[in-house]
Amino acid sequence: MAVDVRLPVARKRVTEGLEAAEKSWNLVSPGDTITTDTGFMRGHGTYMEDDKLLASVAGVVERVNKLICVRALKTRYNGEVGDIIVGRITEVQQKRWKVDTNSRLDSVLLLSSVNLPGGELRRRSAEDELAMRSYLQEGDLISAEVQAVYSDGALSLHTRSLKYGKLGQGSLVQVSPSLIKRRKTHFHNLPCGASVILGNNGFIWLFPTPEQTEEEAGGFITNLEPIALADREVISRLRNCILALSSQKMLLYDTSILYCYEASLPHQIKDLLKSEVIEDIVLETRHRLVEQEG
Repeated sequence: MAVDVRLPVARKRVTEGLEAAEKSWNLVSPGDTITTDTGFMRGHGTYMEDDKLLASVAGVVERVNKLICVRALKTRYNGEVGDIIVGRITEVQQKRWKVDTNSRLDSVLLLSSVNLPGGELRRRSAEDELAMRSYLQEGDLISAEVQAVYSDGALSLHTRSLKYGKLGQGSLVQVSPSLIKRRKTHFHNLPCGASVILGNNGFIWLFPTPEQTEEEAGGFITNLEPIALADREVISRLRNCILALSSQKMLLYDTSILYCYEASLPHQIKDLLKSEVIEDIVLETRHRLVEQEG
Protein backbone atom coordinates (compact mmCIF):
# COMPACT_ATOMS: atom_id res chain seq x y z
CA MET A 1 0.00 0.00 0.00
CA ALA A 2 1.53 3.32 -1.13
CA VAL A 3 1.78 6.06 1.47
CA ASP A 4 2.35 9.71 0.59
CA VAL A 5 4.82 11.15 3.11
CA ARG A 6 5.47 14.91 3.18
CA LEU A 7 8.35 16.25 5.26
CA PRO A 8 8.57 19.91 6.36
CA VAL A 9 11.28 21.79 4.47
CA ALA A 10 12.24 25.44 4.76
CA ARG A 11 11.32 26.80 1.34
CA LYS A 12 12.63 30.08 -0.04
CA ARG A 13 10.15 32.88 -0.33
CA VAL A 14 9.48 34.12 -3.83
CA THR A 15 10.87 37.67 -3.75
CA GLU A 16 11.81 38.19 -7.38
CA GLY A 17 10.64 41.56 -8.55
CA LEU A 18 8.98 42.46 -5.27
CA GLU A 19 11.30 45.38 -4.57
CA ALA A 20 10.72 46.86 -8.03
CA ALA A 21 7.00 46.27 -7.66
CA GLU A 22 6.94 47.98 -4.26
CA LYS A 23 8.65 51.03 -5.77
CA SER A 24 6.29 51.16 -8.77
CA TRP A 25 3.17 50.55 -6.67
CA ASN A 26 4.33 52.77 -3.79
CA LEU A 27 3.16 50.48 -1.02
CA VAL A 28 2.72 52.05 2.42
CA SER A 29 1.83 50.81 5.88
CA PRO A 30 0.00 52.70 8.67
CA GLY A 31 2.07 55.64 9.89
CA ASP A 32 4.29 55.91 6.82
CA THR A 33 4.89 59.41 5.49
CA ILE A 34 3.44 59.85 2.01
CA THR A 35 4.54 63.45 1.41
CA THR A 36 5.57 66.58 3.28
CA ASP A 37 4.25 68.90 0.56
CA THR A 38 1.28 70.87 1.95
CA GLY A 39 -0.12 71.49 -1.52
CA PHE A 40 -1.84 68.08 -1.71
CA MET A 41 -5.38 67.31 -0.55
CA ARG A 42 -6.07 64.52 1.94
CA GLY A 43 -8.09 61.58 0.60
CA HIS A 44 -9.33 58.25 1.94
CA GLY A 45 -6.82 56.28 4.01
CA THR A 46 -4.69 59.31 4.96
CA TYR A 47 -4.42 61.85 7.80
CA MET A 48 -2.39 64.98 8.56
CA GLU A 49 0.08 65.28 11.43
CA ASP A 50 2.85 67.89 11.88
CA ASP A 51 2.34 69.15 8.31
CA LYS A 52 2.92 65.61 6.98
CA LEU A 53 0.49 63.44 5.06
CA LEU A 54 0.52 59.97 6.66
CA ALA A 55 -1.12 56.69 5.71
CA SER A 56 -3.78 55.28 8.04
CA VAL A 57 -4.12 51.90 6.27
CA ALA A 58 -1.79 49.47 4.51
CA GLY A 59 -2.18 49.74 0.76
CA VAL A 60 -1.22 51.41 -2.51
CA VAL A 61 -0.91 55.18 -2.87
CA GLU A 62 -3.12 56.60 -5.63
CA ARG A 63 -2.87 60.17 -6.85
CA VAL A 64 -5.41 62.10 -8.92
CA ASN A 65 -4.10 65.60 -9.64
CA LYS A 66 -3.69 67.11 -6.13
CA LEU A 67 -5.73 64.43 -4.33
CA ILE A 68 -3.85 61.61 -2.61
CA CYS A 69 -5.55 58.52 -1.20
CA VAL A 70 -4.49 55.04 -0.13
CA ARG A 71 -6.36 52.03 -1.53
CA ALA A 72 -6.37 49.32 1.15
CA LEU A 73 -5.10 45.89 0.10
CA LYS A 74 -7.65 44.06 2.24
CA THR A 75 -11.05 45.64 2.63
CA ARG A 76 -14.73 45.21 2.04
CA TYR A 77 -16.04 45.80 -1.46
CA ASN A 78 -16.64 49.46 -2.32
CA GLY A 79 -18.89 49.46 -5.36
CA GLU A 80 -18.72 51.76 -8.36
CA VAL A 81 -21.28 52.33 -11.10
CA GLY A 82 -20.79 49.82 -13.90
CA ASP A 83 -19.16 47.10 -11.79
CA ILE A 84 -20.06 43.48 -12.49
CA ILE A 85 -20.97 41.61 -9.30
CA VAL A 86 -21.97 38.11 -8.24
CA GLY A 87 -24.29 38.12 -5.23
CA ARG A 88 -26.64 35.98 -3.16
CA ILE A 89 -30.26 36.84 -2.40
CA THR A 90 -30.69 37.23 1.37
CA GLU A 91 -34.21 38.65 1.70
CA VAL A 92 -37.34 39.27 -0.36
CA GLN A 93 -39.01 42.59 0.50
CA GLN A 94 -41.71 44.79 -0.97
CA LYS A 95 -40.82 45.42 -4.63
CA ARG A 96 -37.15 44.63 -3.98
CA TRP A 97 -34.62 41.94 -3.12
CA LYS A 98 -31.74 42.32 -0.68
CA VAL A 99 -28.46 40.94 -2.07
CA ASP A 100 -25.22 40.03 -0.25
CA THR A 101 -22.40 41.47 -2.39
CA ASN A 102 -19.51 41.30 0.12
CA SER A 103 -19.89 45.02 0.91
CA ARG A 104 -20.60 46.78 4.21
CA LEU A 105 -24.33 46.99 3.49
CA ASP A 106 -26.71 44.69 1.63
CA SER A 107 -27.31 45.78 -1.95
CA VAL A 108 -30.78 46.39 -3.38
CA LEU A 109 -32.26 44.84 -6.54
CA LEU A 110 -35.56 46.56 -7.38
CA LEU A 111 -38.39 44.69 -9.08
CA SER A 112 -38.37 47.38 -11.77
CA SER A 113 -34.65 46.67 -12.45
CA VAL A 114 -35.05 43.07 -13.63
CA ASN A 115 -36.25 41.54 -16.87
CA LEU A 116 -39.65 39.93 -16.67
CA PRO A 117 -39.90 36.28 -17.77
CA GLY A 118 -40.17 36.24 -21.54
CA GLY A 119 -38.53 39.64 -21.83
CA GLU A 120 -41.79 41.59 -21.61
CA LEU A 121 -41.50 45.37 -21.46
CA ARG A 122 -44.34 46.72 -19.29
CA ARG A 123 -45.00 48.28 -15.93
CA ARG A 124 -44.74 46.00 -12.92
CA SER A 125 -48.13 45.08 -11.49
CA ALA A 126 -49.35 43.68 -8.18
CA GLU A 127 -49.27 40.19 -9.72
CA ASP A 128 -45.55 40.61 -10.43
CA GLU A 129 -44.97 41.67 -6.83
CA LEU A 130 -46.77 38.57 -5.55
CA ALA A 131 -44.70 36.37 -7.87
CA MET A 132 -41.33 37.80 -6.79
CA ARG A 133 -40.36 34.68 -4.86
CA SER A 134 -40.95 32.56 -7.97
CA TYR A 135 -38.43 34.73 -9.83
CA LEU A 136 -35.72 34.90 -7.16
CA GLN A 137 -35.78 33.53 -3.61
CA GLU A 138 -33.45 33.43 -0.62
CA GLY A 139 -30.19 31.65 -1.39
CA ASP A 140 -30.27 32.17 -5.16
CA LEU A 141 -27.06 33.40 -6.80
CA ILE A 142 -27.29 36.16 -9.40
CA SER A 143 -24.97 38.16 -11.63
CA ALA A 144 -25.80 41.84 -11.94
CA GLU A 145 -24.39 45.29 -12.66
CA VAL A 146 -24.16 48.22 -10.26
CA GLN A 147 -26.64 50.85 -11.41
CA ALA A 148 -26.19 53.48 -8.68
CA VAL A 149 -24.55 54.04 -5.29
CA TYR A 150 -26.76 55.48 -2.53
CA SER A 151 -25.57 58.16 -0.12
CA ASP A 152 -25.03 55.62 2.68
CA GLY A 153 -22.84 53.43 0.44
CA ALA A 154 -25.45 50.79 -0.41
CA LEU A 155 -25.57 49.64 -4.03
CA SER A 156 -28.50 49.58 -6.44
CA LEU A 157 -28.28 46.69 -8.92
CA HIS A 158 -29.95 45.83 -12.21
CA THR A 159 -30.16 42.70 -14.40
CA ARG A 160 -31.78 44.22 -17.48
CA SER A 161 -29.25 42.67 -19.89
CA LEU A 162 -29.70 39.06 -20.96
CA LYS A 163 -26.15 38.20 -19.84
CA TYR A 164 -27.16 38.91 -16.22
CA GLY A 165 -29.68 37.03 -14.11
CA LYS A 166 -30.01 33.90 -12.02
CA LEU A 167 -27.03 31.53 -11.94
CA GLY A 168 -27.48 27.78 -12.28
CA GLN A 169 -25.02 24.99 -11.55
CA GLY A 170 -21.42 25.86 -10.83
CA SER A 171 -18.91 26.67 -8.12
CA LEU A 172 -18.55 29.92 -6.14
CA VAL A 173 -15.08 31.07 -5.08
CA GLN A 174 -14.60 33.99 -2.69
CA VAL A 175 -11.42 36.07 -2.81
CA SER A 176 -10.41 39.58 -1.77
CA PRO A 177 -12.02 42.25 -4.02
CA SER A 178 -8.64 43.97 -4.37
CA LEU A 179 -7.31 40.96 -6.32
CA ILE A 180 -9.86 41.29 -9.14
CA LYS A 181 -8.33 43.19 -12.03
CA ARG A 182 -10.71 45.65 -13.68
CA ARG A 183 -11.16 44.76 -17.35
CA LYS A 184 -13.48 45.71 -20.17
CA THR A 185 -15.39 42.43 -19.74
CA HIS A 186 -15.65 40.11 -16.75
CA PHE A 187 -17.47 37.26 -18.56
CA HIS A 188 -14.96 34.81 -20.07
CA ASN A 189 -15.36 31.52 -21.93
CA LEU A 190 -12.05 29.77 -21.30
CA PRO A 191 -10.65 27.36 -23.92
CA CYS A 192 -10.44 24.61 -21.29
CA GLY A 193 -14.21 24.10 -21.50
CA ALA A 194 -15.46 26.22 -18.59
CA SER A 195 -16.66 29.79 -18.20
CA VAL A 196 -15.94 32.26 -15.42
CA ILE A 197 -17.62 35.41 -14.12
CA LEU A 198 -15.11 37.57 -12.27
CA GLY A 199 -17.20 39.71 -9.95
CA ASN A 200 -15.61 42.99 -8.91
CA ASN A 201 -16.85 42.24 -5.38
CA GLY A 202 -14.53 39.23 -5.01
CA PHE A 203 -17.13 36.55 -5.82
CA ILE A 204 -16.06 34.37 -8.76
CA TRP A 205 -18.54 32.01 -10.44
CA LEU A 206 -17.26 28.96 -12.35
CA PHE A 207 -19.64 26.99 -14.56
CA PRO A 208 -19.52 24.75 -17.66
CA THR A 209 -19.66 26.68 -20.92
CA PRO A 210 -23.27 26.52 -22.18
CA GLU A 211 -23.77 25.14 -25.67
CA GLN A 212 -26.53 27.64 -26.43
CA THR A 213 -28.13 30.50 -24.53
CA GLU A 214 -31.87 30.57 -23.94
CA GLU A 215 -32.68 34.21 -24.45
CA GLU A 216 -36.43 33.78 -24.11
CA ALA A 217 -36.15 32.81 -20.43
CA GLY A 218 -35.41 36.36 -19.25
CA GLY A 219 -32.60 35.19 -16.98
CA PHE A 220 -34.71 33.13 -14.55
CA ILE A 221 -34.61 29.60 -15.99
CA THR A 222 -31.62 27.51 -14.90
CA ASN A 223 -30.35 24.29 -16.45
CA LEU A 224 -30.41 21.50 -13.85
CA GLU A 225 -29.21 18.66 -16.07
CA PRO A 226 -26.35 16.55 -14.65
CA ILE A 227 -22.88 17.89 -15.46
CA ALA A 228 -20.35 15.55 -17.05
CA LEU A 229 -17.43 14.34 -14.94
CA ALA A 230 -14.88 15.98 -17.26
CA ASP A 231 -16.55 19.38 -16.82
CA ARG A 232 -16.63 18.96 -13.03
CA GLU A 233 -12.91 18.13 -13.00
CA VAL A 234 -12.11 21.24 -15.08
CA ILE A 235 -14.14 23.42 -12.71
CA SER A 236 -12.44 21.86 -9.67
CA ARG A 237 -8.99 22.47 -11.16
CA LEU A 238 -9.89 26.08 -11.99
CA ARG A 239 -11.17 26.60 -8.44
CA ASN A 240 -7.91 25.34 -6.92
CA CYS A 241 -5.89 27.48 -9.35
CA ILE A 242 -7.83 30.60 -8.32
CA LEU A 243 -7.26 29.82 -4.64
CA ALA A 244 -3.54 29.31 -5.35
CA LEU A 245 -3.26 32.69 -7.12
CA SER A 246 -5.23 34.32 -4.31
CA SER A 247 -2.98 32.86 -1.61
CA GLN A 248 0.06 34.38 -3.39
CA LYS A 249 -1.71 37.76 -3.79
CA MET A 250 -1.69 37.74 -7.61
CA LEU A 251 -4.21 39.70 -9.66
CA LEU A 252 -7.02 37.56 -11.07
CA TYR A 253 -8.09 37.97 -14.68
CA ASP A 254 -8.65 35.65 -17.63
CA THR A 255 -4.98 35.41 -18.71
CA SER A 256 -3.53 34.73 -15.25
CA ILE A 257 -6.18 32.08 -14.51
CA LEU A 258 -5.59 30.36 -17.86
CA TYR A 259 -1.79 30.36 -17.42
CA CYS A 260 -2.14 28.92 -13.92
CA TYR A 261 -4.53 26.25 -15.24
CA GLU A 262 -2.00 25.21 -17.91
CA ALA A 263 0.82 25.16 -15.33
CA SER A 264 -1.25 22.87 -13.07
CA LEU A 265 -1.96 20.18 -15.69
CA PRO A 266 1.02 17.96 -14.69
CA HIS A 267 -0.38 17.76 -11.14
CA GLN A 268 -3.46 16.02 -9.80
CA ILE A 269 -6.35 18.25 -8.77
CA LYS A 270 -6.06 17.40 -5.07
CA ASP A 271 -2.30 18.16 -5.09
CA LEU A 272 -3.03 21.79 -6.03
CA LEU A 273 -3.90 22.40 -2.36
CA LYS A 274 -0.34 21.61 -1.21
CA SER A 275 1.81 24.62 -0.42
CA GLU A 276 4.85 23.49 -2.44
CA VAL A 277 2.74 22.82 -5.55
CA ILE A 278 1.01 26.19 -5.14
CA GLU A 279 4.34 28.02 -5.09
CA ASP A 280 5.58 26.13 -8.16
CA ILE A 281 2.56 26.77 -10.39
CA VAL A 282 2.21 30.40 -9.27
CA LEU A 283 5.91 31.04 -9.94
CA GLU A 284 5.55 29.59 -13.46
CA THR A 285 2.43 31.70 -14.01
CA ARG A 286 4.26 34.83 -12.85
CA HIS A 287 7.15 34.15 -15.24
CA ARG A 288 4.79 33.67 -18.21
CA LEU A 289 2.98 36.91 -17.41
CA VAL A 290 6.28 38.80 -17.16
CA GLU A 291 7.41 37.35 -20.52
CA GLN A 292 4.10 38.36 -22.10
CA GLU A 293 4.30 41.91 -20.78
CA GLY A 294 8.02 42.27 -21.44
